[in-house]
Amino acid sequence: MKRPILTHPNPLLRRKSVKVKDPSDPKFQRLVLDLAETMEEDNGVGIAAPQVGENHRLIVIDTKNGPIAFFNPRILWKSLSKELGEEGCLSVPNVFGLVKRAKNVVVSYVDLDCTKRVLKARGMLARVLQHEIDHLDGILFIDKTVKKASKK
Repeated sequence: MKRPILTHPNPLLRRKSVKVKDPSDPKFQRLVLDLAETMEEDNGVGIAAPQVGENHRLIVIDTKNGPIAFFNPRILWKSLSKELGEEGCLSVPNVFGLVKRAKNVVVSYVDLDCTKRVLKARGMLARVLQHEIDHLDGILFIDKTVKKASKK
């Protein structure tokens, strides 16, 4: 079921999310489906549970192989090399900005089957993971946007 997306400045977007104790709980399985549907219908590439008012450490990302759920994702490592890229967000509609993020990351998480996994990501996937994990800590991309140079 598509859920309404909370938009900035809703204070729920700034709360730190709590760890999911049992990803196999039917309510979390349902939430994954709802997040995937919401993301797809709103043309997003990723979505975090707080964006629909759920204070849980859960993100869903659209990949080449379809949506993937990441329960309790944690960045274990970030490359020192960073790159500037344009970002937008379903919770900050019609706003885009340049954000500097690590080119590569290693993320630990638990999947839908309650299996602990580690994923090495680069490029766009690394960027989306960092963006969505930020949501779990109450951080929005607009907090990290690089200020544009003033016009001459």
